Amino acid sequence: MQTLYVELGERRYPIFIGSQLNPQELLEPYLLGKQVMIVSNATVAPLYLAHYKTALENLGKTVASCILPDGEQYKNIEHLNLIFDALLEAGFNRDCTVLALGGGVVGDMAGFASACFQRGVYFVQVPTTLLSQVDSSVGGKTGINHPLGKNMLGAFQQPQVVLADMSQLATLPNRELSAGLAEVIKYALLGDEDFLLWLESHMEGLLARDEQLLAEAVYRSCAHKARIVANDEKEQGERALLNLGHTFGHAIESYLGYGEWLHGEAVATGMVMAADLSQRMGWISAADVERTKKIISRAKLPIVCPKIPLDDFLGYMAHDKKVLNGQLRLVLLKKLGQAIITRDFDVELMKQAILAHQA
Repeated sequence: MQTLYVELGERRYPIFIGSQLNPQELLEPYLLGKQVMIVSNATVAPLYLAHYKTALENLGKTVASCILPDGEQYKNIEHLNLIFDALLEAGFNRDCTVLALGGGVVGDMAGFASACFQRGVYFVQVPTTLLSQVDSSVGGKTGINHPLGKNMLGAFQQPQVVLADMSQLATLPNRELSAGLAEVIKYALLGDEDFLLWLESHMEGLLARDEQLLAEAVYRSCAHKARIVANDEKEQGERALLNLGHTFGHAIESYLGYGEWLHGEAVATGMVMAADLSQRMGWISAADVERTKKIISRAKLPIVCPKIPLDDFLGYMAHDKKVLNGQLRLVLLKKLGQAIITRDFDVELMKQAILAHQA
């Protein structure tokens, strides 16, 4: 097992990364109240809920559960209320812990609920997908979708602890594994060319679910994110770099309908669009764009999206959270392994980059 810390002063918390982790031993110091609400979904709960429920009951906790339907299309205010209903029906109080057992949707919804319930209760992340292990479980961003934009409603809610168990990835569908690799590739492209070289050498092993390689990928991704979050918790500056590909990707997700494309699939194509625009701006070479496309394709991810009317695409981009004082900011590449946040881009070139990667 490896341990990383997100350094946030008194709110410092660990990320435990390994296989066959012992939740009873690792979670005990971080469960500060007697009551624990496990939030999971209909896919994950049959696999892992009983194990975690037993572990927590062995610690003397009162444990209840809330099982959500599985899918991005359910990450909305209607289904968020199911968590509040469960907490209130169980009679839980302000000392309870909400434990997210699942992927990014479960983590986002459970985290947002924990931030709101009685103005804030404890929160624990047990991410069960690669995407949630390397990205959404770390850093405290929580939220739900609105028909006009992804993650438009939410709160910053840091967990007490994150438990990332590689053995749980054995039950992950291949498509979900690839979606997680999109976020792994993102960390390499935006800030670590050595990591990109490592991914190019080990992509087949990652797809084959080699737990040692997966743990290394999760560790390196989380280390990168933990450093950025410690410097910029509320995304006032550097943390926006973590949105490489996301402004384009969120537009794809929003237009197609949440759940049609997985988040990682949309981000993958979004990163290709960002790389293409970076090349059109004269910052990276055509060979760099091809290298980006190749590693994304090797991860079995799309590099083009279905045809989306340009006005609709731009309309969704205009709702992006990086819009500041009416100006869209994009995360682009100065070189592979070095991203920047900029308003200084040519809108016509951006349109060309979007249209070039639609089927």
